[in-house]
Amino acid sequence: MADSNDIPGVIAPPPLIAAGTLVLGLLLDWLLPSTVLAGLLPISARVVIGVPLIVAGLALSFIGSRTFVQAGTNVPPWEPALKLVTTGPYRWLRNPMYVGGIGALAGIAILLAADWLLVILVPGALLLHYGVVLREERYLERKFGEDYRRFKASVPRYGLPF
Repeated sequence: MADSNDIPGVIAPPPLIAAGTLVLGLLLDWLLPSTVLAGLLPISARVVIGVPLIVAGLALSFIGSRTFVQAGTNVPPWEPALKLVTTGPYRWLRNPMYVGGIGALAGIAILLAADWLLVILVPGALLLHYGVVLREERYLERKFGEDYRRFKASVPRYGLPF
């Protein structure tokens, strides 16, 4: 069992947040059908947009996870961080697993013309940001100090410069 002081205290496992977002979005699409995406994009366009988003998102998540394993640190955020990882996709963004997961969910929403899933993705991403990412950042700053502050200053959180 992890020392309760040596964990970020995330509100839920990120895969659970993603699964909940997916299930809730698809359930709403089934209960309250909408045809906005289907009307805007024919199936061929949805395939061209959705499939690459899904593949790229899953690949980014996998590579981010694999980079943690190769560095010898824990992947689950409810376990202690053993090392500060700044290689692989972490050279360009601090949260490749989360960016990849959101990208994959957006791809699924577009591919399936699941309007509600695309809508629910916004609060799901906000839950991930406030309930996981910001807590992880505070924890990593406590644990790794100036090394993490330098990393944070030089690498954007989600790959964007804001």
